[in-house]
Amino acid sequence: MPTSFVPVSFLLTIIFSLPSGIITAITNMPMTAISAVDLISSLILSGNPIAYLTFRTLTYTCQNQILVYLMNSKIAHYMKIPPRIVLPLFILASILSSIIHYITAIYLLNNVPHICTLKSPAWRCLSLQATHTSSIVFGITGAFIWSARYSSLLYGFLIGSILPIISWLLWKAFPNIKWLALINFPILLMATINMPPAPAGEFPSWFLVGFIFNFILYRYAHNWWEKYAYIFSIAMSCGVAICGFIIFFALQLNHTSFPQWWGLGGLNGDGCPLDSANFSGVIPTDRYI
Repeated sequence: MPTSFVPVSFLLTIIFSLPSGIITAITNMPMTAISAVDLISSLILSGNPIAYLTFRTLTYTCQNQILVYLMNSKIAHYMKIPPRIVLPLFILASILSSIIHYITAIYLLNNVPHICTLKSPAWRCLSLQATHTSSIVFGITGAFIWSARYSSLLYGFLIGSILPIISWLLWKAFPNIKWLALINFPILLMATINMPPAPAGEFPSWFLVGFIFNFILYRYAHNWWEKYAYIFSIAMSCGVAICGFIIFFALQLNHTSFPQWWGLGGLNGDGCPLDSANFSGVIPTDRYI
């Protein structure tokens, strides 16, 4: 990537940090404007996938680090930890995590056979596949995406920009309709960011848990919800992290496969055998990301 694009990356970070920070503060869902960066990158770095990935990674990392730092500063503020202590600790943690991530990546690439291919279902690197697909769609085709088969999907940028304005205008025009104030399109649409790497079967479970806790229990057992809902949410998050740690060292490193039962199947284990198929319904037999 030409060095002249580094200031452009920083400028985009500054522009998108404010709306991303506001949405994160209101919804507690970190969101970076990576899709807008993809679109801009495809126009200014068309036909250069390596430069596109560099520009995308730099911009995304800067945006994400800003949000993470703000969230950590907020927690430190609640815990009455001075900012002069938080900042150097955050810098130190960033340096250490970068080194650890690099060492871990090199270790996995050298010790896990067929990593990031279909021959290793437990190490398919779904998030990297989404990044690889973006580099092809935006980095190689570039401006040609406007006339491609999926060009109609680009209207999503326009629709996503207009929907929050419409909901806000409706709320202002009809203040007596209480449920209009509950419509938040960034929250509704934000979950789709995780759809490319996440198996489709995970979304019904997310919806079910959210419906039970934030509708049924909130309405019919509000006292319990008010006292235990957030604690239970933290417990589930910690449980997932602990289980992931145990599964990695106890099962995946020992090449232990997950048991097969009803509802599984397909390359992603979500019971959908065509979730990795292309537009024509053809599933690739083997590939590197």
